[in-house]
Amino acid sequence: MKKYYTRACNFYYGSISKEKIKKNLSLPLNGNNLISFDKVELLTRKSKKIISLKKINLLPKQIKNKINKDVKNITKKKIFQNLNFLNNTNIMGVLNLTPDSFSDGGKYLKKNLAIKKFKKLINEGSEIIDIGGESTSPGSKPVKEEVELKRLKPILKIIKNFDHFVSLDTRKSSIMEKGIKSGVKLINDVSGLNYDLNTTKILKKYKIPFVIHHMLGNPYTMQKNPNYKNVLLDIYDFFEKKLSHIRSFGIKHNNIILDPGIGFGKNLKHNITLIEKISIFHSLGLPVMLGISRKRFIKDLSKKNDSKERIGGTIASSLFSMMQGVQILRVHNVNEVKQAIKVFIKLKFK
Repeated sequence: MKKYYTRACNFYYGSISKEKIKKNLSLPLNGNNLISFDKVELLTRKSKKIISLKKINLLPKQIKNKINKDVKNITKKKIFQNLNFLNNTNIMGVLNLTPDSFSDGGKYLKKNLAIKKFKKLINEGSEIIDIGGESTSPGSKPVKEEVELKRLKPILKIIKNFDHFVSLDTRKSSIMEKGIKSGVKLINDVSGLNYDLNTTKILKKYKIPFVIHHMLGNPYTMQKNPNYKNVLLDIYDFFEKKLSHIRSFGIKHNNIILDPGIGFGKNLKHNITLIEKISIFHSLGLPVMLGISRKRFIKDLSKKNDSKERIGGTIASSLFSMMQGVQILRVHNVNEVKQAIKVFIKLKFK
């Protein structure tokens, strides 16, 4: 039997969106009246077709019921802790406490520099700060638990002194538990909860919010000829299976974020497809996060115009993602991305 997937498309913004919704000509994306849609792309493994919302009820019953269920998930408000998804995209600021992260490795190894950066990310307006003590960039190898914990300690010790939403980027359950006890409010495991089999037990025990992240293979091998039958639908299926597993394990809360993992076992074509079609993941009914900051695809696209921090490419892909309703963007240059979003919102969402 064919499996059908639903992707919201043909978006409207700002006052136009509000007017369309008022006249029942479009539906709000994620409960946000500033972004709405009036068409969906219906996909299978062998076909794709764009149809207007008003024609859904003309489809065969089985397909109609599937799309209507997906549309319900697409339009509902996504509630997640104290984060506000209705006004604009939330920014997750990156704080790598490592010597070898692909972009800023070694910059914040010293305690005073790490704390200074942490405070800077707060002042720049990061809704979330993501701290990590192990590099998972292409080609990197695992580090020992004691090494990772030592790198994290300067920030873990001060978290409770700040009323801020802190995320912990780790694959190890023991590190997760120590982070949670220190005041971490979100677990961001890039392995998709696959690296440490005890991870799910920790998530259940503490009822902690977490990110389901997709990665093909592991950091050391993930960029060695990554291959998919259909990158968009393969990752969608991965999320569905993972959600089914954690539900069967007894995790019932909806404080879960989905991240398709740009650059984690994907080539340029895979990355571009995921960003272009990112709105498909809204039909899973959970907030969507993207980590596009300074990624290799920016270099591949800009070629001779590449730069060290890739701020231009990061901002461009951030704004595009925001227009598809992505709720969280994980970035390094928080102030610049915040500035771009504020200006863009005034121009586009008026």
